[in-house]
Amino acid sequence: MKSKVYNVRFRRKREGKTDYKKRLKLLQSDMPRLVIRNSLKNIFLQIIKYEATSDKVLVAASSKELEKFGWSKSKLNIPAAYLTGFLLGHKSKKLKITKIIVDFGLTAFFKGGRLSAALKGCIDGGLNVICDQKIFPTEDRIKGKHIENMTPIFEDTKKKIEGEK
Repeated sequence: MKSKVYNVRFRRKREGKTDYKKRLKLLQSDMPRLVIRNSLKNIFLQIIKYEATSDKVLVAASSKELEKFGWSKSKLNIPAAYLTGFLLGHKSKKLKITKIIVDFGLTAFFKGGRLSAALKGCIDGGLNVICDQKIFPTEDRIKGKHIENMTPIFEDTKKKIEGEK
């Protein structure tokens, strides 16, 4: 009887966590990556630099950090995603990080969604990202006009983030 040869795929590929072809293309750019991930309650943004031994997180922001700035609403909606990106943009100014490439991973990307709102916040916070302006949500959705009593809280939080040094 002839034995079959079976090549075992990488563990993260088997688990559906990493697309290695996409990762290789992003790493070949030799720029820091903006990684945007969302969980069931929060949005996480990180700027990651590739090193031979492992990836190094340069700066990170979470929607949970918005509580320090007076944000009391949901941490998973479009305004919260924008403010988290805005916060990351301000944090990255201190490290003089300007040009980055976006890595959405295996997350499904939708035009005008939370991920694009977070990206818009990063750009408004001072990061240079090459992307099409058509993917961003409208200003009304970013400011939360579709959500009751959201606009004043949004504006206050944004001013507090801008005022932080």
